[in-house]
Amino acid sequence: MAGWGLFFLSLLNYKTEKYVIAENRRIGILFRLYQLAVLGYIIGWVFVVKKGYQEKEEAIQSSVITKLKGVALTNSSQTGLHVWSAEDYVIPPNGEQVFFIVTNYIETPNQRLRYCAESFKVPNGRCLSDDDCMEGETVIAGHGIKTGLCFNSTGTCEIYGWCPVEYSRRPSEPLLREAENFTIYIKNFIRFPKFEFSKSNVLETSDEDYLKRCSFDSENHPYCPIFRLGDLVSRTGHDFQDIAIKGGSVGILIEWNCDLDKDYSQCNPEYSFTRLDMNLNNSVTSGYNFRYARYFKDQNGETFRTLYKVYGIRFDIIINGKAGKFSIVPTIIAIGSGIALLGAGAFACDMILLYMMNTSSFYRERKFEIINFKKERTKTKDGKGGHRERRSKKPSEEKGIGNSVKVSEEREVVGASSSSAEMEPSVEKRGPTVPRNAGQRYSAIPPSNAAQPRQHITFSSQS
Repeated sequence: MAGWGLFFLSLLNYKTEKYVIAENRRIGILFRLYQLAVLGYIIGWVFVVKKGYQEKEEAIQSSVITKLKGVALTNSSQTGLHVWSAEDYVIPPNGEQVFFIVTNYIETPNQRLRYCAESFKVPNGRCLSDDDCMEGETVIAGHGIKTGLCFNSTGTCEIYGWCPVEYSRRPSEPLLREAENFTIYIKNFIRFPKFEFSKSNVLETSDEDYLKRCSFDSENHPYCPIFRLGDLVSRTGHDFQDIAIKGGSVGILIEWNCDLDKDYSQCNPEYSFTRLDMNLNNSVTSGYNFRYARYFKDQNGETFRTLYKVYGIRFDIIINGKAGKFSIVPTIIAIGSGIALLGAGAFACDMILLYMMNTSSFYRERKFEIINFKKERTKTKDGKGGHRERRSKKPSEEKGIGNSVKVSEEREVVGASSSSAEMEPSVEKRGPTVPRNAGQRYSAIPPSNAAQPRQHITFSSQS
């Protein structure tokens, strides 16, 4: 119980630092190297690279508008010559942050609602007898509803749907080869609400013909937002004609990293391009296609349609950004974290010095000191009392010395008035009286001749 009591009482003690200079070169070098490393980290990485003195904002607000221009000519056996403009090959045509450009297609014209055989490419539409074609059942991943009949000539079920079904193969060469020369106009507006900062990737100029004749160049024309599709795809490391056959997905990343401590003109967009649909483990998943139809009515009012299975490039425009501006709060936090790291280095060096070296016990004895204020105050009081006692004794001793000197002087006067005969026996009997004071001086008067009285001793106090 006494041990626990001392433990809990020790919790009420206060520990204060005591600085000890240890002349240990190895620990000193280690500590200085650590300090240099921390200073390099704070100045080089935190302040210069990461700009830790700035207040950051990554909640960027953005808007994207896209426009495409270009014309392509196709010639197919079903439809003959056909001119494709932006209204035909851009989906959706209004231009958004995600859009699709047709580069290849399969056309199935003049489809009407009627009975026909299902495609053999559809596994659920294959049959050996009528029992395999249950009437009213939907063909899974097919083109219509089963009627209950099986065509032995095709080995498929009869269906009711848009007939004839799609049967053509994908062309081995892209039908819209000229799409490589199409141009895309990407207009991007961004805003950082915390700093009330807004900007666009389009050059602010009064020249109306600038956008008609410029083309993006990262060095000469960084504010020209017009890209040639062939150049844009080539920046991903792929060939446009290869992607155009079966389609693909391309990401356009616009990065806004703005240091608002600098001039307004220093905040520039940075473009990067990458292909998103590539899968190195399974190439079957690469490519991009979908179907859509265009509907018409004949003279009799019957509806028919042309079905298109289109292959092309899907573009995803991704906007990222962050802005920074000087603020005292992050600056203080960065400096405080650096000071804390310096303290961690001192702590580590202390642990090595006090617990991991052969001379650790020697350093611990010099490092730690226990102070009890009550005991120290008691000792101080005792020391002051003894000092007063010694001081009180000193005046009395000086007083006694003065009295003895006074008595000796009186004796000298009496001895001078008496005869020499009476004085000799007294001197021989008692001898001279010498005060017990080491600070006194002694003086002797030598006799002039033998007839004179014998010498006597006089005493005088030290001045």
